[in-house]
Amino acid sequence: MANIKQITGGVCAPQGFKAGGIHCGIAKAADKKDIALIVSEIPCAAAAVYTTNVVKAAPLAVTKSNIKNGVAQAVLCNSGNANACTADAIAVANKMCELAAEELSLKAEDIVVASTGVIGVSLNPQPIVAGMPKLVGSINTDGSDDCAAAIMTTDTMKKEIAVEFEINGKICRIGGICKGSGMIHPNMGTMLCFITTDVNITSDMLDRALSNIVADTFNMVSVDGDTSTNDMAAVLANGLAANTQINKEDENFCMFKQALTEICVYLARMIAKDGEGATKLLECSVKGAPDENTARVLAKSVITSSLFKAAMYGADANWGRVLCAMGYSGAQFNPQAVSVSFVSKAGELDVCKNGAGVAFSEDIAKQVLSENEIKIKISLEDGKGQAVAWGCDLTYDYVKINGDYRS
Repeated sequence: MANIKQITGGVCAPQGFKAGGIHCGIAKAADKKDIALIVSEIPCAAAAVYTTNVVKAAPLAVTKSNIKNGVAQAVLCNSGNANACTADAIAVANKMCELAAEELSLKAEDIVVASTGVIGVSLNPQPIVAGMPKLVGSINTDGSDDCAAAIMTTDTMKKEIAVEFEINGKICRIGGICKGSGMIHPNMGTMLCFITTDVNITSDMLDRALSNIVADTFNMVSVDGDTSTNDMAAVLANGLAANTQINKEDENFCMFKQALTEICVYLARMIAKDGEGATKLLECSVKGAPDENTARVLAKSVITSSLFKAAMYGADANWGRVLCAMGYSGAQFNPQAVSVSFVSKAGELDVCKNGAGVAFSEDIAKQVLSENEIKIKISLEDGKGQAVAWGCDLTYDYVKINGDYRS
């Protein structure tokens, strides 16, 4: 097992990476940073995963084309406009890459490009044209914080993390930032995640690690049941840690994957915690399922249930909504084998044993469910499958935020 230590620095923690973020005029508020840039001093192995929504924003198509050779050197992302579902979207995404490449003396096809914001409104590239010199001038080795701020939309908090570990006696680092608050649903949701690392790893192995990890992290988050058109998680690895190159599934690959998993779990939890209007982070764990996929489906169904999410907002121990959500999930399980408990720092409350309710104190239930982080523990006693999903409560503020998002 890798000895993983959390450190500061975000996407600038790994060797050879700089980042920055500025206001260029896409966002209406002059104090809102709206364009971000991450740059490696040398070309990187690159991999990315994208939304499963059939309607995909233009930047995803451009990025997919750009990194089909497994190489990238920079990430450019704007907030305030999704650059999706407009006639000129592809041209604008390509223009963004060209502008950054020219200013950085790179090739346009070595840029990962992303956008987030309102769908269906043309993105005027002129603010980006005017702001690119300033943006490139802003990048530095302490720029992760500004970069994380520049990709936010309805997010209320920046989301960044970095970790340090060893491979072959070499110090290795992984850093990540992400954004996501609403339009979040399993299979990635508006979620953008950018991860940097100085680990020496091939693009094929990088892609394999990311694709496997996403299934148990970002795809296990749901805020509102809407899967975005713009979701993307991209990883750049420049190899400057100088470890022996990871080109197969060996012990070093496992170490790297463990560290990358820690990054993705942390960011996934942050997205759920920062759900639009949310007051509580919900974590649903399922164990004892016949297989892992069954556990995933059940856990996701519970944290996606609007009825259950509303109950958690009201600190109401309405555990029947847990079993109801499990029952319509499509997964096969024995209802008579289900046990459920609610856990928070205020204590643990058993509410269901063997598919039937157990007596509990409503006063204690209110205390347990009034905390800002609540765990829903489900046991099936029917195998070794297990999974964890993250969500949030459903509040009045969610409707307020999304009722006037465009204005």
